[in-house]
Amino acid sequence: MNPAEVCVLLPAMNEAETVGSVVAGFRDVGFDEVLVVDGGSDDDTRARARDAGARVVEQCGHGKGQAIRQAIDEEIHRPVVLMADADGTYDPADAERMLDPIQHGRADHVIGDRFANLEPGAMTRLNKIGNRLANRVFGVIHGERLSDILSGYRAFTRRSFQRYALSADGFGIETELSVEAVKHGTTVEVVPVTYRARPAGSETNLHPIADGARIFATLYRLAKTSNPLFYFGSVGTVSLLAGLVIAVYVGVEWFLRTPPVSHEALTVVGAAAVILGVQLLVFGVLSDVIITANREQTRRMEQLVERLADEEEPESPPKRKTAGSDE
Repeated sequence: MNPAEVCVLLPAMNEAETVGSVVAGFRDVGFDEVLVVDGGSDDDTRARARDAGARVVEQCGHGKGQAIRQAIDEEIHRPVVLMADADGTYDPADAERMLDPIQHGRADHVIGDRFANLEPGAMTRLNKIGNRLANRVFGVIHGERLSDILSGYRAFTRRSFQRYALSADGFGIETELSVEAVKHGTTVEVVPVTYRARPAGSETNLHPIADGARIFATLYRLAKTSNPLFYFGSVGTVSLLAGLVIAVYVGVEWFLRTPPVSHEALTVVGAAAVILGVQLLVFGVLSDVIITANREQTRRMEQLVERLADEEEPESPPKRKTAGSDE
């Protein structure tokens, strides 16, 4: 792909040890536009990025997700964005592989699969387990099997990105991008990339437990609009099963014990749980039908808008006659 069509986006926060080499790496493979969005670093991140040839802007908010939205809404005007982390874990040499599906029209969103070539020490055992679990949960909830939904190495068109409803400020942005891509029917391709250990002396900004909890909460929260049957049905199923268990217990106590023991309060609780569970299941089914119809209508409208935009070409100005020209 022509590098003039691509902007390399590097969100950064206290990455002075690595950002210079990362920027230089992408410039060495041909990219002239490297944008570093700095999230208020208190080290030399901004200076080293500029020295390496990057354009540096300061983030007006907080978190990786906000930095990405700010960059694409206000700073990037090229049609394709290649996003990576500034910590030296991703290889600029994989950029061509990342952009190939977009260049040849196979995809509008590309995810780099870190597990395809995971170097020793690049990821802790806890992080491996969390990533694998997140991929499985994503597949169950959102119906797509993507190998690495939390990868920070991505390529996408600005046009596709601008259709997404993104709100995550922190590391949940990768989760939201994956969910929104599936929800909007964006063509997604996963390609193998190398994932390296952080260089010595650099420190991660990721907090596995806290950020992991936020990621799973985001997966469940986004199911409300992408898979409402799961969102409401999971709670409804738990409520229904709890009510049935209570009902069985109350029945055994009343019919099999001598003398019979009545549990009026438990009976009310069990009945309420069963009714709530059934209502949530029905609501989930109805919501799923409505959202499916709405999604199809939205998809058709987007296709119509894109087709009309492609057909609108500026008319060529009429040729002016010159003296002596034939009529």
